[in-house]
Amino acid sequence: MTATFSNLFNIICVGAGFAYIFAAICGSKACKTKYLSTMYFTGLVIAVFFTSSCQSSAKKNAGSADKDSATGIIELPQPLPLAKAEADRLNKACQLWYDSALLLKGFNGGMIVAKNGNIVFEKYTGTGHLPGTDLITASTPLHIASVTKTFTAMAVLKLWQEGKLNIDDELSKYLLQFNYAGVTIRSLLNHRSGLPNYLYFMEKLGWDKKQTITNEDVLHFLVTNKALIENIAPPNTHFTYCNTNYALLALLIEKVTGKKYAEYLQQTFFDPLQMKNTFVYNHIDSLKVNLSYDWKGRLIPLNYLDAVYGDKNIYTTAKDLLTWDRALSGNKIFTAETLLQAYSPYSNEKPGIRNYGLGWRMNIYPDGKKMTYHNGWWHGSNATFIRLLKEDATIIVIGNKFTRAIYHAKILCNLFGDYYNGEEEEENETSKTTDSVTTLKPGTIILPKPLSKKNERLQNLFKDKNKVTTH
Repeated sequence: MTATFSNLFNIICVGAGFAYIFAAICGSKACKTKYLSTMYFTGLVIAVFFTSSCQSSAKKNAGSADKDSATGIIELPQPLPLAKAEADRLNKACQLWYDSALLLKGFNGGMIVAKNGNIVFEKYTGTGHLPGTDLITASTPLHIASVTKTFTAMAVLKLWQEGKLNIDDELSKYLLQFNYAGVTIRSLLNHRSGLPNYLYFMEKLGWDKKQTITNEDVLHFLVTNKALIENIAPPNTHFTYCNTNYALLALLIEKVTGKKYAEYLQQTFFDPLQMKNTFVYNHIDSLKVNLSYDWKGRLIPLNYLDAVYGDKNIYTTAKDLLTWDRALSGNKIFTAETLLQAYSPYSNEKPGIRNYGLGWRMNIYPDGKKMTYHNGWWHGSNATFIRLLKEDATIIVIGNKFTRAIYHAKILCNLFGDYYNGEEEEENETSKTTDSVTTLKPGTIILPKPLSKKNERLQNLFKDKNKVTTH
């Protein structure tokens, strides 16, 4: 813009100079005045015209830029090359596991495995409602339970990255009524706050189950019943996985941004990444979301705990979760320093490979390799989201009919390196197990088992309705 005005000024000056010379040649004072006045007036008109046009163009471009900024579409990194032979190898191995260890356990949902950003295996099976005809596809959102915590944690870290909060501040600096000294934002993120789980203490202290609990209720109950709540530990003494931490972090996001948790995630992550089938559940969605079922296919209805978010309540697809993975892997939203904070282990008082970062579980192996992941389990929905950062590999399984086989997807990590050793943990709403699955021995090759008569009948029964589609 500056260059344009400079050029215009030079043109006008040159024009005026020629006009003066021409007038001088004429020799007449009147001629000089006439030509100079005419040329200056013409130059002034041209200048005004160009200035107006430039300003109009600038306003138009500024409006366009604001719109782009508002929508904020983030371009994901392009997949890196993957040899066809390697892609075929991975696809066949995943198919074997899918058929033998997942599908035969009643899986109802979607699965994706990717390498270098390339999808090497993708399948969907079942229906959103049981029984039903609404086939689960790549665009069917399902509840990912505690995998939601990865979004909550990264939202907090984004605010830290932008200087809008300090993760080593105590929560009480932002939520003034919070009366638990020493509980920092970091200790909430890494489950070292010492707070007990609202899933248990609110019921134990007499919460009316006819009343739906909100995040604000969790905070208020903590504050007003502090003397009655049991199992409060000093902060930062040990790791205790606790949903309360992330319900409070959702309130922190709202306090700092002035936006509802769902709105902030939509504007900051879901819309810019074009995660079109991802949203935070609200009670007004209860009639349109796919509910969940136990391992026998019996409906598990929503209850008084289902309005709390941050610890759970994101619905998404395997495809959208892969987009989330690519955005994180490509450093499109977060700096390397922020990601280092997220993926660092914070609970080192016990030996072993298991640890927890800021919103991420991790297995850290003696050779330095790291499996970064999160599991989820809420009602009958369960999910696993596994990321091998070194190998740039991703394993995603989401289902709304409970089967612990989903967590056994970790064995697929051995397709990319020596990772899985048979351990498993789940994020669940109670300690009571609802399914039993034989633990797979590490390093074993999984071959399809003969179908039982029952499974054979079931497969034939749903052969036409439960089509498994490859994309």
